[in-house]
Amino acid sequence: MKKFLLVLGFELKEYLRNKPFVITTLVIAFLGAGVLFLPSLMDMSKYLPVPSKNGEIQEEEAEEETEEVQIDYYISDADGIVPEELITEIFGEGTYQYVEESQIKEAIESETVKAGFVIRSLDEMDYYVLNKGMMDQESQMMESALITAGQMDYCKKHNIDYEELNSLYHKEITVNEEILGKDTESNFWYCYAFEILVFMMIVLYGQMIAVSVTTEKSNRSIEVLVTSTTPTSLLFGKVIAGAIASVLQVGIVLICILGSYQINRDAWGGSLDMIFNIPAEVLVTFAFFGLGGFLFYAFLHGAMGALVSKTEDISKAISGLMIVIMVVYMLSLMQLSNVDGIIIKVLSFLPISSYSAMFARIAMGSVSMAEVIISGVILIISIIGAGWLGTLIYRMGTLRYGNPIKLSNLLKEIKSEK
Repeated sequence: MKKFLLVLGFELKEYLRNKPFVITTLVIAFLGAGVLFLPSLMDMSKYLPVPSKNGEIQEEEAEEETEEVQIDYYISDADGIVPEELITEIFGEGTYQYVEESQIKEAIESETVKAGFVIRSLDEMDYYVLNKGMMDQESQMMESALITAGQMDYCKKHNIDYEELNSLYHKEITVNEEILGKDTESNFWYCYAFEILVFMMIVLYGQMIAVSVTTEKSNRSIEVLVTSTTPTSLLFGKVIAGAIASVLQVGIVLICILGSYQINRDAWGGSLDMIFNIPAEVLVTFAFFGLGGFLFYAFLHGAMGALVSKTEDISKAISGLMIVIMVVYMLSLMQLSNVDGIIIKVLSFLPISSYSAMFARIAMGSVSMAEVIISGVILIISIIGAGWLGTLIYRMGTLRYGNPIKLSNLLKEIKSEK
């Protein structure tokens, strides 16, 4: 234990003395807190809902616009096929102007307006646009207007009350919503952010641990270290120090950001609750499973670092781990929209993915306490197993130099020794 504590203390001091580590932590925490304090330091009422003294949200009265109104659309409808009130309703806040058909192309090419329409009949129209974007919806909006105009025309010809018919199809329903479980839509964004955060922790700190192991091997300092301590103390000291450093870094940033938002929540009008107003149980779950996943992969990164003698070979040594981490990351993000599906349920019990899948299920879906306990126990056992296997690989690989050692050959040696 004494040797382990010596290694742990030394490795932890290396992290805390690392200027980029300290500066990055402080800068991110300061910038995050600074942004969230903006509504309290300056007038942002133009961009945010402003809370009144009684806590209700009130909108400031819009100032009268004296500038010339910009026309968004040109419309040519010589026969008055689509009623103007319908155009106004369909295009909402968009401004439009009726013009001759001959004016539309020239206006589009000179970028005077965004789009132009020529209404030929209830079944045909011409649509003009300079550059069509991926989210272009103007054409669909006018199609909707033509469909509605056609329905109105049909009702008029057959003496049918269109308003009465329309009210039946678009009957206003009063919905009294009471969420007894979890609001998946509201929880999605902070869950998404935490998935990315734990992925970055595993990748960045895992590589740092692997580099540390390989560097000691490449400069031969490992030969001195193994005479004064044990491979177990060395590997566990590096991994636990990395875990403490990551918890400190992420913890400082989260405390500053989440604390700043809670202080300024009223000034923001609660508009960022979906990201920063995180329940305590979600934070506890993230801390447990996130740290567990980090330790599991950190031990494996340390072992992979011992397989090579040059730092330039590290990427090749950990490539297999990176593939697994990336696949888990992508699957987890893809399943956030179906957190009660069979795929994410299976992932929530596998040690390679439970750190993200079980967290997502707890934050957004339905999961029993028994499932959480089983998943947690499997993860803990897997961490111990990864630490044991990592120590064996580390012990047999650290004093071997030259070409990268094949993991399969090293595992065969470990098996034969037993």
